[in-house]
Amino acid sequence: MNVKEDAKIVRPFLDAVKNVISTMAMIEVTPGKPFMKKDTVASGDVTGVIGITGDRNGTMSVTFTRACILAVVGNMLGEPVTELNQDVRDAVGELTNMISGQTRRGLEMLGMRLEAGIPSVVTGENHSISHISREPILAVPFSTPSGDFTLEVSLETPR
Repeated sequence: MNVKEDAKIVRPFLDAVKNVISTMAMIEVTPGKPFMKKDTVASGDVTGVIGITGDRNGTMSVTFTRACILAVVGNMLGEPVTELNQDVRDAVGELTNMISGQTRRGLEMLGMRLEAGIPSVVTGENHSISHISREPILAVPFSTPSGDFTLEVSLETPR
């Protein structure tokens, strides 16, 4: 796989993240510089993880810092949220599902057919995220006025 192809595949993920968070929570997000992640430690307090199968197999995850997800869910619900409760976990699962869905529609326009499973949500400081693909993990940090979150993607290259 080459850099041009990688960039083409990553774009739908970036577009979906920005669109879902700005539409659902009225919060603008700014992507940072993508990097290859070397470990499994999450860069936040709550993570949504979803398996992807089809033309490529792998996983996508979105990890939010506490401050960021409390602001996002508070905006979604229209009232302040002060703790990482079940509403927050449910919202992270739903956001992960929506980001995955929009990404898959974008990738379908590039000729790539993918399906996704049901998202899982993991909470806690320094929790781990296990991606099912043995491929490198691409991480993209995002910033918002209320805190940060990170998108991680690991998809097998076609054989």
